[in-house]
Amino acid sequence: MTLPSFDKLAAGDRLPTLKLPPISRKTLALYAGASADHHPMHIDLDYARSAGMDDVFAHGMLSAAYLGRLLTGWAPQSALRSVTLRFTGITHLGNAPLCSGEVMEKFEAGGERRVKLAIRCANQYGQDKLLGTAIVALP
Repeated sequence: MTLPSFDKLAAGDRLPTLKLPPISRKTLALYAGASADHHPMHIDLDYARSAGMDDVFAHGMLSAAYLGRLLTGWAPQSALRSVTLRFTGITHLGNAPLCSGEVMEKFEAGGERRVKLAIRCANQYGQDKLLGTAIVALP
């Protein structure tokens, strides 16, 4: 990983996009096992239908993990200072998550040079699923 340089970044610069495969039942089963989140809304079709949904859908924190992967693919985890997320939509089976980020501003705080990023996880149709910000310290 080549660490981004604070001096070479400008507001509006974009992080490399993270494109993920469509969400499948296998994805949900694996995430449920890894996260210990076995809520039936994500793995039990009958339960989801009894709650008025057409089918099961992805855990919100799965999309959050994908955004974490976007960030740590761009800068090391040790450079992350904060991440704030807001859930804005359901990620349905067959949705292919697309994570992106953009530099909003550059500033100094705590003796460090930092950037504030706007981050987003959407599906292949451009529908937002998570929106947020991240603060990253850079050399």
